[in-house]
Amino acid sequence: MLPEKSLDGRVAIITGGGTGIGFGIASEYARLGARLVLASRSDKHLEPAAQALAAGGVEVITVRTDVREPDDVDRMVDAAIARFGGIDILVNNAAGNFICLAEKLSPHGWNAVVNIVLNGTFYCSRAVGLKMIESGRGGNILNIVATYAWTGGPGTIHSACAKAGVVCMTQTLAVEWARHKIRVNAIAPGPVETEGAGSKLWADPDFREAMLRGVPRGRIGTVEEIAHASAYLVSDFADFITGEVLVMDGGQWLGKGMFGR
Repeated sequence: MLPEKSLDGRVAIITGGGTGIGFGIASEYARLGARLVLASRSDKHLEPAAQALAAGGVEVITVRTDVREPDDVDRMVDAAIARFGGIDILVNNAAGNFICLAEKLSPHGWNAVVNIVLNGTFYCSRAVGLKMIESGRGGNILNIVATYAWTGGPGTIHSACAKAGVVCMTQTLAVEWARHKIRVNAIAPGPVETEGAGSKLWADPDFREAMLRGVPRGRIGTVEEIAHASAYLVSDFADFITGEVLVMDGGQWLGKGMFGR
């Protein structure tokens, strides 16, 4: 856990920031002194999150944003700058996913996920990156990906391919934008306890037990752990780290060899 004020005064945009991992990251950044812009397609997710943060004295605004729409993204960035004068941090957390075998996946289903995860991450990174370059101060971009970006994801070909693209984007922008003092990194969470998707996925005790047998650490991760790591990666303590993907899955994607559990 970073010391308080590690992000003091910095402005952070968090897409998908109203719930789950996004809200966990927002809460940790708030503890560290950041000013926040929460973005989501859903007002019903944004308003309760903003109210909870504001009750603790945090400066926070919400912008209803569909990251698939470049005009929406530009409006979000303009709102952040109009309120706070600049942007220091972007967390690309907005995502979409569902289980579907490849042969049953429609073009519409493919595009729905790829447009949010891959295109949305680029639209947001480009819009914010241009402002960071223009300011001359640089900044930090953090992408939330998944380990199936490099292992493959049966049943989630749309999300796996999109996340693989985001991993490549992370590494490419890290090189291209280093000269502008912009660092670009990613976190690849494994199974994480959340009130939404997580609670549904692990609701069946038998499924939970079977899943845990594949996690060498023997447990599910927490939103707080992801949030703490994300704060480190966008802080000055990580100033020499760029283009990296931090895996936080308790060893799940490893341990699959001859003597794997």
